[in-house]
Amino acid sequence: MIKANWLRVSAAISALTASIAISSPISAQTETTAPTATSNNLQPRIENGRQVYDASQFSRFNPRTALDIVSQVPGFIIDTGDDDARGLGQADENVLINGARIAGKNNDAFTVLGRISASTVLRVEIVDGATLSISGLSGQVVNVVTNSDEASGISGNFKWRPQWRRAGNNWFAGEASINGKLFNGDFTIAVENDAFRNGSQGPERITNGSGNLLFMRDEIARTRGDRPSINASYSRTNSAGAIFNITGEYGLNHFSQRVDTLRTETGEADIVELFTGREREWNAEFSADYEFTLGGGRLKLIGLQRLEHSPTDDFFSRTFTDRSPPFTSGFDRTVDEGESVLRAEYGWKTAGGTDWGFSLEGAYNFLESEAELSDGDLNNSNTKVEEKRGEFITTYGRPLSDKLTVQAALGGEYSEISQGEQSRSFVRPKGSVALAWKPTDDFDLSFKLSREVDQLNFFDFIASVEVSNDVVDVGNPNLVPPQKWRAELEATKKLGAFGSATVTLFGEKISDIVDTVPTSPTEEARGNLDSADRYGLALVSTLLLDPIGWRGAKIDIEAEAVKSSVRDPLTGFNRRIGQDDIYSYEISLRHDIPNSNWAWGAGIEDFDDVGNIRLDQIADFDTRAPYSWIFVEHKDVLGLTVNANLGNLFDRGERFVRTAYGTLDPVTREFTRGRRNGPVGFVENRTRKFGLIYRLTISGSF
Repeated sequence: MIKANWLRVSAAISALTASIAISSPISAQTETTAPTATSNNLQPRIENGRQVYDASQFSRFNPRTALDIVSQVPGFIIDTGDDDARGLGQADENVLINGARIAGKNNDAFTVLGRISASTVLRVEIVDGATLSISGLSGQVVNVVTNSDEASGISGNFKWRPQWRRAGNNWFAGEASINGKLFNGDFTIAVENDAFRNGSQGPERITNGSGNLLFMRDEIARTRGDRPSINASYSRTNSAGAIFNITGEYGLNHFSQRVDTLRTETGEADIVELFTGREREWNAEFSADYEFTLGGGRLKLIGLQRLEHSPTDDFFSRTFTDRSPPFTSGFDRTVDEGESVLRAEYGWKTAGGTDWGFSLEGAYNFLESEAELSDGDLNNSNTKVEEKRGEFITTYGRPLSDKLTVQAALGGEYSEISQGEQSRSFVRPKGSVALAWKPTDDFDLSFKLSREVDQLNFFDFIASVEVSNDVVDVGNPNLVPPQKWRAELEATKKLGAFGSATVTLFGEKISDIVDTVPTSPTEEARGNLDSADRYGLALVSTLLLDPIGWRGAKIDIEAEAVKSSVRDPLTGFNRRIGQDDIYSYEISLRHDIPNSNWAWGAGIEDFDDVGNIRLDQIADFDTRAPYSWIFVEHKDVLGLTVNANLGNLFDRGERFVRTAYGTLDPVTREFTRGRRNGPVGFVENRTRKFGLIYRLTISGSF
């Protein structure tokens, strides 16, 4: 079986390589224009304590966008911070553009960098965030320096990402952007469709608490989504140095899924089960900011408005081939969400080199739900949750010596959460102290201790139903925001011609953590537990192989291991935090063949996390093998970059095990729910596979 799989893989690789070779005539390639991989073109120079890469050092990758450049910076991984956080808050994204934070919320680092033409990038700087005059940053941060004055007329980038797999073909994933000058400013217009077509199929065994087979299911699952969006932004800097930015975006999120099941049991009539789910969402965001000189410092005013409308429909049916009455259940819900933010930031630097800053933010958020359960009533599903939140932070930063810098932030947060007639308010202190130490040019050490206030998920306040598994969350209006102490130590060592490595150690002490708790003898919801601990280790490294004679080759490594502990509300014993990470890794190889336009590579990745631990069941998802891929790339196919990727070489599958606790009547098969500290009622053990995945990425610029 393994030999047969590898024969199919080998044949597919040959087909992909031949396809690219045919589409790119050799006569179009010349030795004089082909990028050349040298032994030192990915080594930075040191300027004022910063590691600096010129854009030309990445020419061997033939980058089209700033994202293509930053993705190849040795030992650096883009971190977009907490994407789900409400409000703007302090900076937590490790990417800056010309020394400034990325404006807006939908505009994360991946999005913005992908819209900046590589031709406008002058250099990339790596610096410890604690040495900057930006509150919240610490550890390795990349600053992309561009020169928009070099852009003349209209320029742009585009990328098309078709995919073919057993579950269905995806022809509609891609993105395009144009940018240029307008009224002494810079504009960008971008369109994107983050489309996907996924699916898998396989058997499921259902056993009783003793492990005896009850029945089998043969399942075919298909999911598909289209997420088209259009974004427009404009920025201008006047002669006095005032900076104005404005961004608007509108998008759709159309998602659908379907699971067809044939249930078979010895001596019983077959049963056909069907689950369908659908979402038809639209969302919009508008933001603007204005920064100008005031007194001896700079004042920045920011405004943001976001709206989202999300109708969802879930349906489950069970049809009996012996013509017994069918069973159906449906859950329809429409959710409207909104966010309004006003923020002011003021900062200045003293003659002695000390950075001072103040920030004040006010935010209003709401979630309104209207839901209907077809076969019963569901309390607390038609409701509205609102939050009014204010934050004030004072920051202080200065160099303690030529090699040591300190940054401190101190402030607090006020939050008022209301649902119906119930309203509660909280005052929480927050802040941080960060130290950046650079004893030598090739070694950076940073430490950060912070007091953080996490934000609540408004969906935890309202009741919801999984109709396919008959799982009910009653919602909990009494949730309080979790708080935590977090300590993080990050060490970055440049390995000379061999690359770079960054190791991060972190630990968290969490109070009022949100987990599943009982709300009555038979009901459960998300609630607060007293405390939890979480700690881990992360590694990010790039190993350049030029010094050992393999010119143009490199290996990128990203790995993380996490351990957590919380006291279980049922058993009283410590366990991992539900749905928390356990480990993850990704290792990739890329070889840009010297004096040619060809590149090839391979990679492997895997992960594991804690299951969804409820009071009446545990649902755990595992991968059956690592996901792996190989690719071949040509950087000049009629002026385009063409990358052919073959994925899932090890035939990864998905394993899902759901253990439900309670009692199962051996005759009527009626199940009475129990608690996780009682007997096992039944176990669903599902394995699905999805086969090879063929991807083609065609990118270009104009």
